[in-house]
Amino acid sequence: MIRLGVLISGRGSNFEAISNAINVGKLDAEIAVVISNRASAAGLEIARDRGIPMRVIPSQGIDREKYDGLVIEELRTHEVELVCLAGFMRLLSASFVQAFPNRVINIHPSLLPAFPGLDAQKQAVEYGVKIAGCTVHFVDEFLDSGPIILQTAVPVLDKDTLESLSARILLQEHMTYWRAIQMIAEERVSVEGRRVVISDAA
Repeated sequence: MIRLGVLISGRGSNFEAISNAINVGKLDAEIAVVISNRASAAGLEIARDRGIPMRVIPSQGIDREKYDGLVIEELRTHEVELVCLAGFMRLLSASFVQAFPNRVINIHPSLLPAFPGLDAQKQAVEYGVKIAGCTVHFVDEFLDSGPIILQTAVPVLDKDTLESLSARILLQEHMTYWRAIQMIAEERVSVEGRRVVISDAA
């Protein structure tokens, strides 16, 4: 059973989806700790209600390297094996990524490498793409650029608004993220250069 450390900054809906998958037996994992850089993050209430260990480490006014060092220390205290970013609104330093090589993952609401960064759904609507979606990827020290583990496509409808498209992508995020984690837990995921290779289930 793989031990997860989940980093959040806001509502924590992907964290909640991961927790739900664990609770119904779809995901063979344990959430060892939830860490937020914002005390106001709604996801902390979810952790509190479910009895999941949580910690607030405020980031405002702290040097990035120093802050990441504090988070690394907390994750190691809880013997975390896989770090899952779930709406964590900070770019991680190279030292953080090196502390957990190929063990930090993120989910992004676009089919990377298209539309990295903030407001990916808004970018998709404005660009007029016909297919959007979400991507689970390994994290490196650059923005939304690490090797891609899993993607799910979401058609963009002519009647779509930013809100309707975002809602449909989010539904797919909630199903795609835990599946990627389960593949890693089953030791089926390997990285070869930029490519992620997923082996068949045993």
